Amino acid sequence: MALLMRQVMFRKFRKLIQNSITQEFCLFTLYVLSLLVPIEGQGKTQQIMTEIQTLFKEHCVVPDVINIPPSELLTIKYPSGSVVTTGKELTPTQVKDQPVVQWAAKEEEYYTLAMVDPDAPSREDPKFREWHHWLVGNILGGHIGKGEILSEYIGSGPPKGTGLHRYVFLVYKQPEKCDFSKIPKLRNNSGEKRGKFSIAKFATEFKLGSPIAGNFYVAKYDDYVPKLYAKLKG
Repeated sequence: MALLMRQVMFRKFRKLIQNSITQEFCLFTLYVLSLLVPIEGQGKTQQIMTEIQTLFKEHCVVPDVINIPPSELLTIKYPSGSVVTTGKELTPTQVKDQPVVQWAAKEEEYYTLAMVDPDAPSREDPKFREWHHWLVGNILGGHIGKGEILSEYIGSGPPKGTGLHRYVFLVYKQPEKCDFSKIPKLRNNSGEKRGKFSIAKFATEFKLGSPIAGNFYVAKYDDYVPKLYAKLKG
């Protein structure tokens, strides 16, 4: 009888130890996983950053437009449903209307957004580099609609026979709210004063530093371009 009691007590004691070990193992596993998740996220972020910078260099956006590539990818979606995939082709028809642009903006910070074409009138003869299609400053917290519009949006209009043009979007973080009162405000019914712009020089003038985010697509002539040109004649 005493032997039987000792066996029962031993089995209970062993079960308690096993349960305790199991609980400790589970807690340890959860702890390790909690450490791995941020590491995995950081690795993915690093991969995206590397891909963006590589594509900016492969397509010669660096050094044709800027000297240092951005580390963050801009999300750009057009009303047509088209989404900008870095370095991929879109048509002037797809990008004719102002897109929605998003990035990891901080609510208390001011930003400047630019869209430029370094291939005007062609990549072989870029005598009008850069032709700027869009310029918005003093964007508080990423809300473009509340920013100061310096140049209204104009879609892509590459001349016929000039091949693919690069259309580059860049976002800069401003050190503070800027005074853009001396910058001419351009409407989207004229192409005047759009050419021979330099976003790099503009950034230097207003102490914007290097772009924090960017993206770009390429486009060539399609049947919408003549309609755009007619609009730009006023």
